[in-house]
Amino acid sequence: MAVLAAAQLLDELMGRHRNTNPNEKLKKPNWEDPEYCKYYMVKFCPHDLFVNTRADLGVCSKVHDDEVKALFEKAEPSYKKAQHVEEFLRFCRHMINDVERKIMKGKQRLELMNSKPEGPPMTQAQSEKNQEQVQLLSEKISSLVQEAEEAGTRGDVEQAQGLMKLCDRLKEEKEQLLKQQENSHWSMTAELAAAQEKQMEVCPVCGAFLIVGDAQQRIDDHLSGKQHVGYFKLRQAYEEMNEAREKEQQEKERKRREERDRERSSRGGGLGSDRRDRERMERDRERDRDRSDRGDRDKDKDKDRERHRSSRDDKSSRDERNSREEKNSREEKNNRDEKGRHEERDRDRERERERERDRDRERDRDRRHRKDRSECFN
Repeated sequence: MAVLAAAQLLDELMGRHRNTNPNEKLKKPNWEDPEYCKYYMVKFCPHDLFVNTRADLGVCSKVHDDEVKALFEKAEPSYKKAQHVEEFLRFCRHMINDVERKIMKGKQRLELMNSKPEGPPMTQAQSEKNQEQVQLLSEKISSLVQEAEEAGTRGDVEQAQGLMKLCDRLKEEKEQLLKQQENSHWSMTAELAAAQEKQMEVCPVCGAFLIVGDAQQRIDDHLSGKQHVGYFKLRQAYEEMNEAREKEQQEKERKRREERDRERSSRGGGLGSDRRDRERMERDRERDRDRSDRGDRDKDKDKDRERHRSSRDDKSSRDERNSREEKNSREEKNNRDEKGRHEERDRDRERERERERDRDRERDRDRRHRKDRSECFN
């Protein structure tokens, strides 16, 4: 940034072509080149307004050239030129919005500083009485908490809960007394500070704080300061250019109306032409109304077709849903039947296996019985 500032200073002292050779052909300046500051060409560069102030924007990175500015002012109206003007106005509007927000916050701050709490301040006797009540409430709360703990230890839950509710009410009363005492202390402090301080106001141009009824020398110093002058210049340039642009637009509109009137009079001439124009306008309006009526009828037909189509779609969707439900129910029934058949076959196989086991046990008993009999005979 320091190198850029030094280069700009050298350009101002020695010219833009200070580094060119004597035999080198100089390039003609063109205001459309991006190296030149568009704000400086339109009016002025905002970076030059607030140097070494709280609103300092820093050094502009573009070139400020009076010759290029003169070329810009002499150039014919074009889209690029109008775009440069629009960007300058947009930048000014952005800075004005920022300072307006600063002014609003400053006024809110002054209102907060000048506000006072409701009700008269407490006297010394009332404050001492308040402190005594707070001390008594603190002692009573401590004793109630101890009694509630003892009741809970004994197992008397109802008594402990009642004591804690009473303790909560006493705590709320204590908080109210403390709040009253704090408000009274703040009120006395605010009145003392207001008596010592001077009345302040916010500058409607730059948002700085000023002392009401201050010395004229200090007021003049503020009005001639860089920050105040910079914002005043910004506001003035923005208002003037906006008014000029509005007047230009109004002039263009007036010329356009006059041109239309001349063309109308040259085509027909006089009252007859006006009558024919009115008749033609009336026919156009009738044609537009007929077209709009046809459009409304077409819209109604489209709505009816859409309604019938939606009803058919709803019916088809219901039929499809019913058929799908019937199919699902049949599948569920078939699944249940198939499951029942499988279970029945499983039960039959289990019964068959049980009968087979019974036969095996019966054969085993017969063999053991025959074996016992044969042993007895032997």
